[in-house]
Amino acid sequence: MFFKAILAAITTVLIVATSCTSSGIATDKTTKAQVSGVYSFRLGEFTITALSDGTVPQDLHKILTNTNSAEIKQLLDRSFLANPVEASINAFLVDTGEKQVLVDTGAGQLFGPGLGGKLQGSLKTAGYAPDDIDLILITHVHTDHSGGLVENGRLMFPTATVYAGKPDVDLWLNPANAERSHLERRFFDEAAKTIKPYRDAGKLKLLSGETAILPGITARPTPGHTPGHNFYVVESKGESIEFWGDILHFGSIQFPNPRITVIYDVDSNAASVQRVNQFARAEQSRRLVAAAHLPFPGVGHIRAEGQGYTWIPVDYRWRD
Repeated sequence: MFFKAILAAITTVLIVATSCTSSGIATDKTTKAQVSGVYSFRLGEFTITALSDGTVPQDLHKILTNTNSAEIKQLLDRSFLANPVEASINAFLVDTGEKQVLVDTGAGQLFGPGLGGKLQGSLKTAGYAPDDIDLILITHVHTDHSGGLVENGRLMFPTATVYAGKPDVDLWLNPANAERSHLERRFFDEAAKTIKPYRDAGKLKLLSGETAILPGITARPTPGHTPGHNFYVVESKGESIEFWGDILHFGSIQFPNPRITVIYDVDSNAASVQRVNQFARAEQSRRLVAAAHLPFPGVGHIRAEGQGYTWIPVDYRWRD
């Protein structure tokens, strides 16, 4: 959509100009506001746009499981990082020319001020409005993926139909599960705030098994991190990309050792097995991958390295 590209360019120029001239934004003479995170590229006849919802700090010593402090420190040092690390929250837009399809919605307001919640700004910079979105594909029902669906009780995408895995909806929207499981109560409360309003409005469709959603867009179940976790495979003119959700959280840690898990896993053993299998499959297929928590834009390939894997980001492109 050419007019959207022009609008995006104009919006970006205005944001940059404002950030450079408004003294109220800067915290000191050299610090300027970060502009919205947007990166677009072609996939066959489709346009894919990575949209940043911001970043959040993560204390890996509190979050990682099936590892130890020495291993964490060694792997972080190998990647020139130190604890805590900054984790990206990435959403993605697939523009087919006829439909605008959003993959995940970020955290919305649920992480609090300054932590996530930047998707709407990124979407605007990309040249889209919430009402432009026709479908929303939720990789899984966790705060930083479905949180942006609702703000202050209002549907943020009132014209969109939301797709989510049935096992996730069955888990998180049943209050009885909160009482009889080891899972944090907040996940149930947040699902009630974000997913339930779309169900009540008749705008929620449940996914069971591999499902063709639109021509060229397919949901593929990848349970483990949550029981209803899905990949979304997008194909056009012989090119393809997979949107991965939370098959991994920390590339510096889980690429070299895919067996390391996180406290957010509903079933850590199943999540570990799923990650091992998907890494091997992606490396063999050489398919392009879009990941929710790798450094923005989170798009690249996986290559085997030693006993594990490494991440190869796509080349950055910005030209007519």
